[in-house]
Amino acid sequence: MLKRDITRWGLVLIMINGIIGAGIFGLPSKIFAISGIYSIPIIFLCALLIFVFIMIYAEVGSQFKETGGSYLYILKAFGELPGFVIGWIGFVGRIVSYAALINLLLDYLSFFNESFTEQNTRTVSIILITVFLFITNYSGVKNSSKLINILSISKLIPLCFFIITGFFFIDFNLIDFSKSPIPTISDFSSTIFILIFAFTGFGVALVNTGEISSPKKDIPFAMIYTSIFIAVFYALIQIVAVGTFPDLANSEKPITDASNLFFGPIGGFIITIGVIISIGGTLNGNVLVGSRIPFSLSERNQFPKIFSKIHPKTAVPHISLWFYSIIVILVSISGTFIYLLSISVICGILVYFTVSAALIKLRLQNKNKNTGYKLKYGNTIAILGMLICIWLLSVADLSKLITVFITIGIGLIIYFIFKTFNKQK
Repeated sequence: MLKRDITRWGLVLIMINGIIGAGIFGLPSKIFAISGIYSIPIIFLCALLIFVFIMIYAEVGSQFKETGGSYLYILKAFGELPGFVIGWIGFVGRIVSYAALINLLLDYLSFFNESFTEQNTRTVSIILITVFLFITNYSGVKNSSKLINILSISKLIPLCFFIITGFFFIDFNLIDFSKSPIPTISDFSSTIFILIFAFTGFGVALVNTGEISSPKKDIPFAMIYTSIFIAVFYALIQIVAVGTFPDLANSEKPITDASNLFFGPIGGFIITIGVIISIGGTLNGNVLVGSRIPFSLSERNQFPKIFSKIHPKTAVPHISLWFYSIIVILVSISGTFIYLLSISVICGILVYFTVSAALIKLRLQNKNKNTGYKLKYGNTIAILGMLICIWLLSVADLSKLITVFITIGIGLIIYFIFKTFNKQK
């Protein structure tokens, strides 16, 4: 029996740590380029939309105690094939998320040396960074967890420094809504689509439902306060970036460039170091979780058995880790931050859509059973979540949608080949 030692405020901190990743270091300039200063209020709307999915995950996640997350939810609700598809999409999403963030890391490293903008330097750097993270994770989950714990709080330090220091240098003429054109519906939708990347990660906290002191009370409390905090925190970052950096739309490393402008080279240096450490921590967590997805699929006989092999000394799924590390290197070399971010968001939206549908299906399966936290008007909110997903997919770039569905097709081919081989065997 797990001990229910996670308090409601402890859960709030876990959720904040899970949501505030490294994406926020690259997004201020991207969303400003599309919607101008209206990117500030759009942040609050995006937080409201994400809150819908947080509530859905709160109910669905409270019914499970095993490892697997969204893959496990869909497997239970809809069966093997849909479960595999979601597991595969989650795997692809982790890969492109890693690739997007490591490219963002190299953009920030160019503050120290412009050679990081050159492809050869970036390729070598991607290989070296990934090899280091591979070795860290290969040596055992304990070492990987220690690194994550050390670096997780570091992501807040440069952002808090940026907000507190930057507020003294804001030119409020740059934040005059009357001087900025209202974004079109297309620009508004595109901004929401990109921002989704910065708000994901809440599902990590809900894995620990069995250790929360009072899930039915603490989960809604934590969701509400976390959503408010994240929305305000991101809006403050955007206000400082917009109010201190007139050329924000053209920046690849907006937090550093703004700091360098209003606080000088020392401010830019401090922020850049903090950003690099923070993104590094997020990348390490990505390797830890991402390499477990093939392992989880293999354990349930939906992927070749070799991926469920455990190293005899370190107890790490080392074949799965090798596989994941090689793929992320290849994908990272081939793409840029914003392209890979878009692919990652599409994968996430597809998962959100299916988990929303799973809420309705699981309610039908578990009718009259006390399976966990019950969301008020849950079916209505789940339908709303699916409609939001359809809208977001409708504004996604067609070429990126095609890329994602081709990737799903490749996964299905692997699935059916493996199932056929197993039957013959």
